[in-house]
Amino acid sequence: MSGFAPRFDGYAAKVRASFARQALMATFGAGMREVAPGRCVIAAPVTGAVTQQHGVAHAGLTFALGDSAAGYAALTLMDEAAEVLTVEMKINLLAPATGAELVATGEVVRAGRRLIVVRAEVTAESGAVALLQGTMIPV
Repeated sequence: MSGFAPRFDGYAAKVRASFARQALMATFGAGMREVAPGRCVIAAPVTGAVTQQHGVAHAGLTFALGDSAAGYAALTLMDEAAEVLTVEMKINLLAPATGAELVATGEVVRAGRRLIVVRAEVTAESGAVALLQGTMIPV
């Protein structure tokens, strides 16, 4: 558990409903595996449509999953009427993403009033493939 507390009881339903409206995640076939205060896990299959010329998952998929998992982790701690947007996000690509799926685990590092610092780790069957760190802002 992250040590964070949600601001209202329906936070998980709100996060899942928001995720269901994300066309890019639907295009990737991504699914939300876990929602908890300050934490979110999203997975997507690695299909031929999301690989690059070397046959591994494209970094664009890796980034999109990590950014979304981190953003939804931040959203779990927002007020009922609030949403979040990414202010900035850095990615370190650690290894080629090989295997049948990518899994992104997003976590809140610090939840301030105006900025939320987040991180995400993206893994594949081959192990860790990327680390992301960024900042979200409530809107």
